[in-house]
Amino acid sequence: MASTPKFLRWGPYDSWQEWLRGLGITLVGAAFLAYAEAFGSARLSIPVRYAYWFGLMFVGWLWGVSVANFFFGKIRRPQRLWLRILISSLVISIPYSVVVGVASSLTRGSSAYYVSAAGMAEILFTTLLISAVMILLNVLVARQAGGVTSASAQPPKFLERLPAKLNGAEVWAVEAEDHYLRLHTSQGQDLILMRLSDAVAELQGIEGAQVHRSWWVARSAIAEAVRGDGRATLTLRDGAEVPVSRTYARLLRQSGWI
Repeated sequence: MASTPKFLRWGPYDSWQEWLRGLGITLVGAAFLAYAEAFGSARLSIPVRYAYWFGLMFVGWLWGVSVANFFFGKIRRPQRLWLRILISSLVISIPYSVVVGVASSLTRGSSAYYVSAAGMAEILFTTLLISAVMILLNVLVARQAGGVTSASAQPPKFLERLPAKLNGAEVWAVEAEDHYLRLHTSQGQDLILMRLSDAVAELQGIEGAQVHRSWWVARSAIAEAVRGDGRATLTLRDGAEVPVSRTYARLLRQSGWI
């Protein structure tokens, strides 16, 4: 796998695909806000309204990348995801409200209102709300793109594919080998014919994540996680060592796995 250029590793993204995904979410959000004439922007003409939202959302995205890199990349604190989203939204919104206020004054007039207490409170609330929604959307999309599966009371469909000798086994990991998948379970290993992407979709119901282009791992199966030289290795309960690729490492750090 080709190494990712260093400048792409700044912020919460590690690849071109992740950068484009984040920018795409931002532009879709801007188009929606402009189309919906959100937060009093209906008084603006259509060209000005779209320029207003696209400009603000793009600049806000660049600032948000820096903040997200700090809370979701470097310190990964607080541990609770909802609290991390709230705090990072506040850090984004408080200084960025000034930018929004200036832009609103220039495009909407009524500059006296936007420097008043009521105007500043409205801008701060609006900016905070949009920031929280955009961060949450990025987190949810990243988890889906990263092959994250969630625990549930419903048995995963994938269990129906286990060979007879593995019936009732706990699935620890799934490893891609050519056109086959090697199953690592509490009752041993076996091979089945299936694509990893299809397996991940059917593993919903078990808390786990894709950690490499060739591996999905259940969180409960991890006996040890070792980080070093920018990479990580997971040791499973059966002794198997699983490499964690850079593409998935950030998501696992955000989730507190490593």
